[in-house]
Amino acid sequence: MNARPAAAPLLIACALGIEHLALRMGDRGGAGGPVTVLRTGMGPKAAERTVTRALSSPPLSGAAVLATGFCAGLAPGMHPGDLVVAEETRDPRGTVPCVGTELLVKELTRTLPGRTVHTGPLTGSDHVVRGPERSDLLATGAIAADMESAVTLLSAVRASMRPVAAVRVVVDAPEHELVRIGTVRGGISAFRVLRSVLPAFFEWHRNVLLPRR
Repeated sequence: MNARPAAAPLLIACALGIEHLALRMGDRGGAGGPVTVLRTGMGPKAAERTVTRALSSPPLSGAAVLATGFCAGLAPGMHPGDLVVAEETRDPRGTVPCVGTELLVKELTRTLPGRTVHTGPLTGSDHVVRGPERSDLLATGAIAADMESAVTLLSAVRASMRPVAAVRVVVDAPEHELVRIGTVRGGISAFRVLRSVLPAFFEWHRNVLLPRR
């Protein structure tokens, strides 16, 4: 009898310790294959270095990659705790289309009823976006910004063709600009949402696994 091929692993990348803690506190059961939650460190350089190194190791060389964590909402009417499912990530080095966006929206809506889910481009930045810069980025068509998602997905697809996606939780927005994550209501709300997203990520993973050749 031939053994069944191992399912492709899932790499979930986040930047901050508080994001990593939220994900580790979530339900880890139900993935389509082995799961690694990777803390990359803050900023695009740290994310590129850490993700590239992780994907160069044999256990993760074929992994699907999902970037997650907190983000800055750019559009008026966004609130802390809203979810952003990227249709694509972009930064000056390139644009990466995301896979399974509709499935993620469906599963996040089911998993977190009552939470608003936004879809659109997610733009990268090398610094925390604040004040008038939000409107400048919104004018490019982006709906949210963070420092790691774009470079994480770009590093992933440069290493090898694989399913990639990005889901972020809004921690501040034009009418709700925050100073310190975790010490204000918006940060706590975003933390609770991030703690609950893993079942949706696992469903995405089960449905986008690359066939083994």
